[in-house]
Amino acid sequence: MIQLGTGHVRTVIVGSANPVKVAAVSAVLGRLAPEASVRGVAVDSGVPAQPWGDEQTIQGARTRARHVLRDPTVDLAIGLEGGVVDMGDGRVRTCAWAVAISRDLREGVGGSLVVTLPDRVAERLRAGEELGHAMDAEAHVTGTKHGRGAVGILTAGLVDRQRAYEPLIAYALAPWLAAPFFGSRL
Repeated sequence: MIQLGTGHVRTVIVGSANPVKVAAVSAVLGRLAPEASVRGVAVDSGVPAQPWGDEQTIQGARTRARHVLRDPTVDLAIGLEGGVVDMGDGRVRTCAWAVAISRDLREGVGGSLVVTLPDRVAERLRAGEELGHAMDAEAHVTGTKHGRGAVGILTAGLVDRQRAYEPLIAYALAPWLAAPFFGSRL
């Protein structure tokens, strides 16, 4: 059971209407706080549609969480953002970050989801395309970012976007799940 301060989590809002992100949060919170209500709300990330770099991607996740925290009914706000990182050698990799913020403004951050992208996809990203659209074009599919994600395509379904996001959410919740280790930082 996850607790925030003296109360249990009842209302969780995800700073996105993307069904994959909402499902990932629901899956994690379903194990920790099965009584919690989880819903997504479309909000602006405050960063470009295709964030570049870990810092910009974290900022997008944090901005999403802060936007939904404005709802007075929310106990826990969660922002998720996927981005890409120039590896400095011509290659590009993925990244994804989760930021959880409780009503009392305590924050946890978790990230991962690193896979090196094919060169043709990297070229499309450098030309200004979003990763989901680039993967749609290269894989001859539609709806990558609202479905299995680039990770799902590149791992032949071994890992899909939802399952890749779930650990990030758990990492972001660590300050509450292991509160004694975080002491005054929480």
